[in-house]
Amino acid sequence: MFFAAGLLIMAACLMMTSCTKEGPAGATGPAGKDGTDGKDASETCKQCHAKAVVDAIAVEFQLSKHNWGSAAFEEAGNTGCTPCHVQKAFVYMCQNNVSTVFTFNETTKKWVNPYVTAASDAIGEIGCFTCHTSLHTTYTTSDLALTSVVPVPMTMWGGAKTIDLTQGGGKSNLCVKCHQPRPLVCGNDPAGRLLNYDSVKNFPLVVMFDSTAGAKNKYLKPSYRMHIHYGAVGGVYAGQGAIEFAGSVPYSNSPHTTLASCQDCHMADPMTGIAGGHSFNVRNAKETPLGSGTTWNFNGCNTSACHAASPIDAASTKWKATRTEIKGLLDALATKINACGGGHNILHSDATATNLWAGVSTGNFDGYLDIYSAGTNDDGYWRDPYNTGATNMTKPKFPKLLNVQLGAIVNFQFCLREYSLGIHNTSYVRALLTNSVEALNAAGL
Repeated sequence: MFFAAGLLIMAACLMMTSCTKEGPAGATGPAGKDGTDGKDASETCKQCHAKAVVDAIAVEFQLSKHNWGSAAFEEAGNTGCTPCHVQKAFVYMCQNNVSTVFTFNETTKKWVNPYVTAASDAIGEIGCFTCHTSLHTTYTTSDLALTSVVPVPMTMWGGAKTIDLTQGGGKSNLCVKCHQPRPLVCGNDPAGRLLNYDSVKNFPLVVMFDSTAGAKNKYLKPSYRMHIHYGAVGGVYAGQGAIEFAGSVPYSNSPHTTLASCQDCHMADPMTGIAGGHSFNVRNAKETPLGSGTTWNFNGCNTSACHAASPIDAASTKWKATRTEIKGLLDALATKINACGGGHNILHSDATATNLWAGVSTGNFDGYLDIYSAGTNDDGYWRDPYNTGATNMTKPKFPKLLNVQLGAIVNFQFCLREYSLGIHNTSYVRALLTNSVEALNAAGL
């Protein structure tokens, strides 16, 4: 019985096999439509990651202070400082178009600077993705587009003034986004208002500070770091933002303001030592006093569009005479400012390499005031009006300051800290320094 059943199963299998056997091949059908060619990933990457492109740029960037500087670590987590010191914060500010306009908080009854990043974005070293946020998007050279080229409202003026350097498609605006002066906030004002720079200019004889006035000093008291921060160059290059006292020299701009971009000179090829390319340096030296064996990369200056007909070098009159003139004007303004000290300077001096502006002025001033500050200026000569500590109270009281003197200090900081001794915008710097001295003279100072 079981044997018969087995035969039936084998027969069934043979029948199924014969039903599925392939017959003769049919006629060839029409050709199908070709599909889209795939991309060769290796060849796509090579558009950027070639020895002459990104690979070379990465090596140049190693020489940039954007890369080796320590500010990204020092300021990490600080939502007010990181917009210019860390990668994620800078990108956040650009992508969200964060306002620079001071706003009044109805709850606290204080004015607030909104130019801050989100706490979660206050980290990251400056790197490729800071200036090129589109990297690794399409995997073509279009990914090298800049993070921002839009006009830059000045934080110093609470958005009342805007810098827009349109040459080169606005690429200089990317630099100015950070390299701009910061506001002076009236720290002794209960409402925390921004210093009104127009009032400083229009009412030069009004007393800004008087150590004998007590509670009358409601708005601004001088301190060691009463300054516009370090990015004055953006305002100077654009020819705006300083306190423009009327004087014998009209305010105008040098051709650089409209004909050159920051990148033309600061990223010039070929490199000279550590200057040029993505090092962003013009000066072939790393934080040494100005003039101490410094060489420069003038390749961005001596192009057919600029100085090719009369090339610039460190010995040329256009370079050397300009810097000598501006240094003399800086020294003259420093002398007038320091005169209010009655024999002791009020401007802080530092001849060491820790002063980024050592050598820019004869007095090696750094833009700070020589006011005592525990831990940061322990040797400060003048008393800090904000401090009642025992050591501080042994210091002489800081001299009275008129609006015109405060304005002169701000303009001195502008012209000192733009660092080039007028090369960025000779016309504007010359006018600021000359007219500031004249304004002090007119005030009988």
